[in-house]
Amino acid sequence: MSTNPLLAPGLPDVVHGSQQTFRAVLDALARPGTVCEIGASLPQVALGGAMARLLLSLTDDETPVWWQRADTTTQGWLQFHTGAGVAANAGAASFAVIHDLDAPFDLVDFAMGSAESPEFSTTLIVELPALHGGQELEWRGPGIEVLQRVGLCGVPNHFWSQWQANHAAFPAGVDMVFTCGDQALGLPRTTRVRRLERV
Repeated sequence: MSTNPLLAPGLPDVVHGSQQTFRAVLDALARPGTVCEIGASLPQVALGGAMARLLLSLTDDETPVWWQRADTTTQGWLQFHTGAGVAANAGAASFAVIHDLDAPFDLVDFAMGSAESPEFSTTLIVELPALHGGQELEWRGPGIEVLQRVGLCGVPNHFWSQWQANHAAFPAGVDMVFTCGDQALGLPRTTRVRRLERV
């Protein structure tokens, strides 16, 4: 096994590993707010297991990635395994790697797609400290039977006003996948998020 971080291993079984991860993330986006298991961390890769496996399974040489924190080693690792280049700016990205939602950026900085071509939008993959334990909010929409109570840790309150605007832009808008360690949770643009109603 190489000790060069740029050549750190990818998925142990590329075909089956990618298929498994792809099915898991589709399930996460189809059932918003439901935690899905993606997979354990990969040797020598400075990303959580879910984040790393999602990037390896979803990106290719036609899907540039925007990195909130520039890391040439990790960028080089991903490009070596999938061909995914670095997006020149957020608006040019097919995928974005986010570690801090409190940083000064807005969802409208990313590609939103359009009513005619909603698929040409950015999917944000966001690493959080935990997928539970934060302020619980009410999630409603397709894939949620009635409502889902979700308390993501590390998401600032001001972010949710951005999300309301993103949801209102449907069918345009970004989709999000939150990760922590080996787990992921989906938030598609179709999901409404608001404070819990109190009786």
